[in-house]
Amino acid sequence: MDTWIRFGLLLSVMTAGAAPGAAQTNSENSATPAAPPSSSEAPPGASASPLIAQGDAVFHGPGNCYACHGSKGEGLVGPSLTDSEWIHSKGTLEEIEAQIIHGVAKEDSKSGIPMPPKGGSTISDEDIKACAAYVHSLSQKSGS
Repeated sequence: MDTWIRFGLLLSVMTAGAAPGAAQTNSENSATPAAPPSSSEAPPGASASPLIAQGDAVFHGPGNCYACHGSKGEGLVGPSLTDSEWIHSKGTLEEIEAQIIHGVAKEDSKSGIPMPPKGGSTISDEDIKACAAYVHSLSQKSGS
C-alpha cells in the first residue's frame, strides 16, 4: 500500500509541475518542422520581377532551400548565397540553374554535406528557373 501512495504522490507532483502550454510547445517543436520564413524577410528588391518573386516562393516553399541556405540566403549548413563568392561556378544564372538541377556531391561540398539534385525536392523546370533567378538576385549588391 505504501508503494501505491508514493506512486500517487509522484504522479501528482509530475503532472502539477508541467505547465499546460509546455507540453504543447515541446511537441510542436519536435513534431512540426519550422514554418518557412515569410517573403518579407527577403532582401530589398528581391521581388523586383515576377520571376524573382516566384523564385522567392520556391526558395521558401517547395524547394526547401532556406533549410540549408538560411531564410535570407545567409548560409547555414549550405553556403551563403548573398555575396559574390561562388564555390562551384562564376554565379551566372545558367550556372546556378545547373547547380540546382545537379546538386553538389559530398566530396565537392565545402562543408562536407552534399546538396541533392533539386535540393531533394520535386520542383519543376519552371520553378528551377525562378529559384535560380531569386538566388542570383541575392548575390547582386545594390549600387554595384
